Amino acid sequence: MTIRTKTPNLLDNPPVTVQAKCAAAWTSFMFLYIYVDYFHLYKPGVIDDLRAGVVFEFDISPTLLTMMLASVAIPALMVMLSMTLPARVNRATNLVVASLYIPYSVFNAVGESWNWAPFYGLSIGVEVLLLAFILRSAWTWPRTPAVPADPATTDLRH
Repeated sequence: MTIRTKTPNLLDNPPVTVQAKCAAAWTSFMFLYIYVDYFHLYKPGVIDDLRAGVVFEFDISPTLLTMMLASVAIPALMVMLSMTLPARVNRATNLVVASLYIPYSVFNAVGESWNWAPFYGLSIGVEVLLLAFILRSAWTWPRTPAVPADPATTDLRH
């Protein structure tokens, strides 16, 4: 008697580079960041404040809009920078920028009522998780051992 066993075809799961992981996380962060700002417009009174020339407690001005643009442009640039910077600079840049954006993300909840805690809790929670993923990925960036520069290892370096 013959027993036929069929082995399933396993899906290929190639390793993903740290650069790609960081770029993907920054992309997810950007989508969330933009949609949170968009959905914020649905809060009662927000459009009236905008029409009155006020955001949060700040008068709308060229300086304010430039700062707001910079706060969105930096993570947007991190998508590209994560894929193009050399490893050492890339790691440091991701560590610094993600570290600075954690308190910045949490600041979005300042002054909000507890009625909006689910909205801000979810949005800030996911933003911080994405930033933590970036920090962890950059912190644990794989290292390759340095190859000594002697004639016996010249071929290894090329």
